[in-house]
Amino acid sequence: MSSSDLHLWHPYTQEGVDPAALSISRGKGVFLETEDGRQILDAISSWWVNIHGHSHPAIAEAVAEQAARLEHVVFAGFSHPTRRGNLRNGWAGLFPTRCGMFFFSDDGSTAVEVALKLALQYWKNVGRQGKTPDCSARKRISR
Repeated sequence: MSSSDLHLWHPYTQEGVDPAALSISRGKGVFLETEDGRQILDAISSWWVNIHGHSHPAIAEAVAEQAARLEHVVFAGFSHPTRRGNLRNGWAGLFPTRCGMFFFSDDGSTAVEVALKLALQYWKNVGRQGKTPDCSARKRISR
């Protein structure tokens, strides 16, 4: 273990028992390359999905073009042309016409939170007040 790894705890490992993590210097297509030049097939594409391969030229170019214009802006009261047009218009054709609004999430937990809040708000809006979560069970749990 190198001195730079002493303060890192890698996901899904048991610190102190698992072997040292492989040091990867680059990725190209389906392969990862270690610092000593070995190539390893990256068969863990489901983690932080790499379905198009590492260092895909078209993706790298699109990311560089976007970063040259704007890396990030919070959507709390702000927007930008990509959000307003390209993404929404591309998705709109995939869904029934009654789906006029889209919420783009940055992770799964936020997506689930928003879906639950939207569902609760929908039932409230249509007058079905009984369609709410029953939180009374929490009160019965003794601590």
